[in-house]
Amino acid sequence: MSKHVNSVGLVVIWAMALLLAPGVRAEQDVYQLVDSATLQVMDVVAAAEDYVDDDPERYYAQVQDILDPLIDYRGFARQVMGPYASSKRYRSLDEAGRQELRGQLDRFTEVMRTSLVRTYSKGLLAFGDARIELDDPDEPAEQASRISVRQLVYSDRATPYVVFYQMGQDKKTGDWRLRNVIIESVNLGEIYRDQFLASAREMDGDLDAVIEGWTTVEVDVDS
Repeated sequence: MSKHVNSVGLVVIWAMALLLAPGVRAEQDVYQLVDSATLQVMDVVAAAEDYVDDDPERYYAQVQDILDPLIDYRGFARQVMGPYASSKRYRSLDEAGRQELRGQLDRFTEVMRTSLVRTYSKGLLAFGDARIELDDPDEPAEQASRISVRQLVYSDRATPYVVFYQMGQDKKTGDWRLRNVIIESVNLGEIYRDQFLASAREMDGDLDAVIEGWTTVEVDVDS
């Protein structure tokens, strides 16, 4: 298999669609959710093979419908923006500056929402027949607020891809949310944050220009 975004797209979309559902509060429930929701996601992919070449927007919309209720896009966008959207920076601004930052975060949230879904929806199409296995859950630590779920994705290479879904528990609701995905040695959260920071340096800190020109970087995974 070539080193390409397709492999990343497969597991990240599954991570988003399978592991972010509201109300999941116990570790065992997270694993059970993966087993049941995989069928829903892959049904969309299987059906799309008949029409995606002629009507890709229909396919993107169906994936979007699955992801939108499940993902905290704003929280993800804020993490990618790093220090530019930190609480410390927000507190340092006057009211006009805070309003500007909120608007920038709103726009970047929508940019990330669109670019991620489209990029990884395309990647999914190449992996409709992959086999997925989950490791048995570890004994959770008492009152643990973080869980790392290990998944093996068997495709057409000799060894499976090893994927870790880093889950965190919301302090207010108790719900579990996906915080990051690591595929082999590729940490997606760090890659997108580094991309944003590099673009901000090139644009001399002009966040509006960074957001306007944003395209989700393709991520290589060792084959």
